[in-house]
Amino acid sequence: MLLWGTICSGMEKKTSVCSSTSKGLNTSCGIHMMSSSIHPLRFSCYFRNLNSVSRDFAAAVLIHDPGKMQIMSDGKWVPRKLLGAVPHDIGLNDPWFELNACNLFSSSRWKDLNPKFVRQVYRDVVATGDKIFAQAVWPSVYMAMAYMEQFDNDGDGIIENEGFPDQTYDAWSVKGVSAYCGGLWVAALQAASALAREVGDYESANYFSVKHQKARAVYDKLWNGSYFNYDNSGSSSSASIQADQLAGQWYARACGLSPIADEDKVRRTLETIYNFNVLKVKGGTCGAVNGMLADGRVDMSALQSREIWPEVTYALAASMIQEGMVDMAIQTAAGIYEAAWSQGLGYSFQTPEGWNTDDEYRSMCYMRPLAIWAMQWALKKPKLFAEEMKHEAVEDSSYLKQHTIFCKVAQILKMPEEDPKSFLQLVYDYTFRRFPW
Repeated sequence: MLLWGTICSGMEKKTSVCSSTSKGLNTSCGIHMMSSSIHPLRFSCYFRNLNSVSRDFAAAVLIHDPGKMQIMSDGKWVPRKLLGAVPHDIGLNDPWFELNACNLFSSSRWKDLNPKFVRQVYRDVVATGDKIFAQAVWPSVYMAMAYMEQFDNDGDGIIENEGFPDQTYDAWSVKGVSAYCGGLWVAALQAASALAREVGDYESANYFSVKHQKARAVYDKLWNGSYFNYDNSGSSSSASIQADQLAGQWYARACGLSPIADEDKVRRTLETIYNFNVLKVKGGTCGAVNGMLADGRVDMSALQSREIWPEVTYALAASMIQEGMVDMAIQTAAGIYEAAWSQGLGYSFQTPEGWNTDDEYRSMCYMRPLAIWAMQWALKKPKLFAEEMKHEAVEDSSYLKQHTIFCKVAQILKMPEEDPKSFLQLVYDYTFRRFPW
């Protein structure tokens, strides 16, 4: 109890951290997902107004900005914002109008933003009971889900990553079905179905429920007996143990939805992450490292795979609490407190996005560590205005009708084909990957 009280005192301090200095004034959808658990817990009487961030992103989904922006990673010029895509951020130079200040990669190809938006919207609805809000944002939710259909390349019901960092881990490549984005997608399909029921669109609710069941079955193929593989590409990192692999599970449980995988597999995964990502790094005194190999070595394949992110550790701890593994959760989260606050790295009121196993930090004063409030949400869950609704998903004539409509919308939202690369560009890309000087 003394340890938990100490950690809670750190919670109070973290409320002063509003955003990362590296992000300026813009709001990132992914960062908001991690940090916004504080809203209904600390500002419940104002939360109906605090869901204005979700309203902003819902409005942004409906924006199409064909103006070109240059991508830092490959120098290409791409449309700033595509209809149906959730932007990375609301903007910096001209917020709400000039979206996507972040241009490391084209966020229109990111696989986690749309699912995160859908789940945040549903979280806001069940936390407030605001049916007017639900009705207002439902078209954006439907469009955000339809936009993602183009990334289900084999039609098995689950999206695939494209072999570059097309996710919030924007320096850690992933290809094929992945534990992180795949889990977010399974949870988003369930959230979309539940939200459809909230607004009275029962045919869409059944449609997304059927898709959820299909996606869940495919996601389960990542299970290797101890955890869900990083991805199914067969690369050297495919079997990496990702600390954040159950992000979709965490949010689903927080919203009163059913697990994204069998409960025994969820618990086994959390135990594996604790035994490897937490305990095998400095004796469990610094949180959970993002990536760990099955042989007990830290995954050094990318900048972010070897980092420790406070927000990931806190969300992981929240998942442990949800499964009744409270002691394990407290020990996991305590490592972040010891490293950043108590007697470790001395970050105090400047908690960064993360630090690596050599104690080198990156991005001070980050917003995501507010995810510590997810632990409080799990310990003392706020009243939810919608209970889990179990119903039989049926592939009947209504489903086929909805599938036709959904596919038509998805086709309209499909990204334009990119210009083929020249021979010289292909030679350059191959050489650069082979010899990364």
